[in-house]
Amino acid sequence: MGSFSPIEWTEATWNPLTGCTKVSAGCLHCYAARMAPRLRAMGQKNYANGFQLTLHEDVVDRPLSWKKPRMIFVNSMSDLFHEDVPLTFILKVFSAVRQAWWHRFQILTKRSSRLLELDSLIEWPDNVWMGVTVEDADNLFRADDLRKTSARHKFLSLEPLLGPLPNLNLNGIDWVIVGGESGPGARPMREEWVLEIRDLCATWGVPFFFKQWGGVNKKRAGRLLAGRLWDQIPPNLTATRPNQARFALV
Repeated sequence: MGSFSPIEWTEATWNPLTGCTKVSAGCLHCYAARMAPRLRAMGQKNYANGFQLTLHEDVVDRPLSWKKPRMIFVNSMSDLFHEDVPLTFILKVFSAVRQAWWHRFQILTKRSSRLLELDSLIEWPDNVWMGVTVEDADNLFRADDLRKTSARHKFLSLEPLLGPLPNLNLNGIDWVIVGGESGPGARPMREEWVLEIRDLCATWGVPFFFKQWGGVNKKRAGRLLAGRLWDQIPPNLTATRPNQARFALV
């Protein structure tokens, strides 16, 4: 928990809560739901409950002990805005984030309605990047909810991308990540869906990050889109990954 992350768009993960429940089509083949039982079988104490929602009070202050600045993905194994997570716990997490000002925290949720509901109760620090997952056109409302919040930096994770997003509005959005589904039963992602989003990002001047094609063997499918990597990251998100491409309109 907090070690190097293989996720291409972050550097570390921090899971003050684990476990979740499925809310939409993008959750069907959830990697966290597959991984949690394995971690329990390995004896990982924070996964003793498997994928049942569990709060870990002892982990809340963990980023304060990491002195080197990092990009930190919050709750790679859960959703901070899950309806069963108490507001008091959410505010504790944000308090830790504010105190660990030298890090950049990336929070991602599918529960945009609760995010918007709690927005006025959250003191949004500058080191938080708040994102929502939009996997298909039925969930574009999540981007609209995010837009209405007071989060200072906003991003979209279009992963797993399950269909075209012809009405995607990037007004007020600072970063877009796109990726295909991976693992058993992975549903295919079409190139024209991705290229449409890439071109829309170029039009709006929004950094575009292509994470993966996915599939059953995601390493074999790779990350090339139109013959190249797309690793655009907003310059104010990180200065800690020297090999990561900075945003440029190309």
